[in-house]
Amino acid sequence: MNTPTAPWAQAALPLTRGAFGWLHRNRQLAALPSDITGDLKGHSKTYKVIGELSLTCHIMTLAGAVLPSEQARAQQLLDFCWEQLGHGDLLYERQLRHTLVTDPVELYAHLAPLGYRHSKLEKLAAHCHRLQGVHAVEQYPNRRLAVANALRVLQLPTPHDWNTLTRRTWLGHTPEPWTLDWDAAYCLTHTVYHLTDWGSRPQHIPPHLADYLHRWLPVWLDAWTETRHWDLVAELLLVDACLPEPRCPLAAWQALADSRHTTGYLPCEGNPEPQDEAEAFGRYQHTTCVTASAGALALRRAHDARH
Repeated sequence: MNTPTAPWAQAALPLTRGAFGWLHRNRQLAALPSDITGDLKGHSKTYKVIGELSLTCHIMTLAGAVLPSEQARAQQLLDFCWEQLGHGDLLYERQLRHTLVTDPVELYAHLAPLGYRHSKLEKLAAHCHRLQGVHAVEQYPNRRLAVANALRVLQLPTPHDWNTLTRRTWLGHTPEPWTLDWDAAYCLTHTVYHLTDWGSRPQHIPPHLADYLHRWLPVWLDAWTETRHWDLVAELLLVDACLPEPRCPLAAWQALADSRHTTGYLPCEGNPEPQDEAEAFGRYQHTTCVTASAGALALRRAHDARH
């Protein structure tokens, strides 16, 4: 790969490599107990971490042309996640015991396209997601998009109408931009992620929503960069990378790169604090996952545009 020359990419490339290297190096801190069951008793947070690591690896794998040196580590981390999930048995058991939960199919959708398959889970998920009870579960509108996208990825039937689901979200209403608060911001980011399948289908975001985001993302990025809320800055940079024409704002990428701890992780807010790796992983794993994902996707989109 030729080294990127764009200033934003020169900030994003070492940031992405450092963040992903830190996640790979500390993966054992996300290990689940060997006797865990589908009830997850006391381990739901670590289970969520496995899902986030799987998603990050999925995005990293798709960016292989621009991040070739990360592919071996991505494969090792994917193997680790699959092992922690009992090679899919934990997801199957959880779906079997808890018909209405949607996390098994959402997590599985990050892994199955990469060859991590579980035939019994696929049959069970197809059955569960035909049930009225599952579709009647009350969720945030962006959460319904998450399920619809997982079913789309797994090529399972879904009764969802994408236009209707999109209109019901905060973003779908294109509200006054100054009404965006912390909670709505996370809803907005995930609406974009699911509409575009984490940047793999940028053309699936309606043009008027892409225009709205292009207009207001710079304002929101400036606001959260000024308050040093790095988790939301990374989330919004990932949104930018999902759009049909990413703008890759240099100031936000540079500010995020400047906030990185020397070991590779990204703090949620403010400056990184010195602490042991276990404590840092517990506090900052999510922000570091989002940063690695945003960097990998932005670099991939830029590479694809050039070629």
